[in-house]
Amino acid sequence: MATIEGTPGYGRDHLPYGVVLVAGAPTPAVRIGDQALDLAAAEAAGLVDAGGVLRSATTLNPLLAAGPAVWRRVRARLLELFSDPAADATLEELLHPLAQVEPVLPIAVGDYVDFYSSEHHASNVGRIFRPDQEPLLPNWRHLPIGYHGRAGTVVVSGTPIVRPSGQRKPPSQESPSFGPSARLDIEAEVGFVVGAPSPLGAPVPVDRFADHVFGVVLVNDWSARDLQAWEYQPLGPFLGKSFATSVGAWITPLAALSEAWTDAPTQDPPALDYLRESDRRGLDLSLTVRWNDTVVTSPPFAGMYWTPAQQLAHLTVNGASLRTGDLYASGTVSGPRRDQVGSFLELSWGGAEPVTLADGSERTFLADGDTVTIEATAPASGGGRITLAEVTGAVTPARSG
Repeated sequence: MATIEGTPGYGRDHLPYGVVLVAGAPTPAVRIGDQALDLAAAEAAGLVDAGGVLRSATTLNPLLAAGPAVWRRVRARLLELFSDPAADATLEELLHPLAQVEPVLPIAVGDYVDFYSSEHHASNVGRIFRPDQEPLLPNWRHLPIGYHGRAGTVVVSGTPIVRPSGQRKPPSQESPSFGPSARLDIEAEVGFVVGAPSPLGAPVPVDRFADHVFGVVLVNDWSARDLQAWEYQPLGPFLGKSFATSVGAWITPLAALSEAWTDAPTQDPPALDYLRESDRRGLDLSLTVRWNDTVVTSPPFAGMYWTPAQQLAHLTVNGASLRTGDLYASGTVSGPRRDQVGSFLELSWGGAEPVTLADGSERTFLADGDTVTIEATAPASGGGRITLAEVTGAVTPARSG
């Protein structure tokens, strides 16, 4: 069928959801190949049935809030349509080439939480910042560490990233100074988008993950390491993290990742009961990070110590409610090797070992004008792979005043 030709990794086995501008107006869409199907128009035409929530939607939130039964019904119908040659002519009128539409942030973000779930990343950071101590703090293997981020600075892939300014205090200085971050970094992460909400005071059990999470999106949690190092004691990340978090423009539904689940690492000591999974599974996602035109690292997501289901259970165990559009991210994805790390802090070992890019230039942290792109693939049905929507951003100079 003509409707599924185009970019590999975006066929019928994927069908990620996003929001695009059509004639200047945001409309929910599903990606097929290198085209976007207008879902509002498709529901108005009677081609899909989401209970009417798509017809006037400007974000994916109404679809997310409708819950798993509607998600399954819409996806099943889309699979039928894209498999039926008789539907080609009708669908053609509702398809827009991606080159002719502008993707925008697909959800109205409720809350944003970032975790710290890679043992390799946490150990590397500990060795860099606390070389004379145990790399992992005593609580790390007992609970998924996280912090509450700033939902208002979550931006769609392609949004320029303004270099943040703030207080910095290098060890060589007696007092802090103010100015642009000199140690601007990235964190390659995987994010989980919440659809169905939960009531305040009602924890979400670890086995109810799929009842609430709609899908997966790549995340770059930009980080100003010099701002972070001065401010995080004793309360944790703040201005060093809150200036920008980039997400991919297309959300991969959990249904498209059915072949990507794999055994997660064994936990020692065993997790407490509310974190203990009857079927302990992680996602076999293969990430790559490009710094300008150079692939510098390839983090493996399958090795994350804390799983997405455990993160969700811990996030709500105190009774915190879920809201439609909530986003929580895995934390930096790092493997055991230097070419598998998910931050430039690790790649340059705290700035002590510069990285040489393809053009011969050297970097420790990001320079103005640099572009970072995070990509990922996952196993799909039939032995193929799907491609998660990339997340990219270019650094622009700090603003004064």
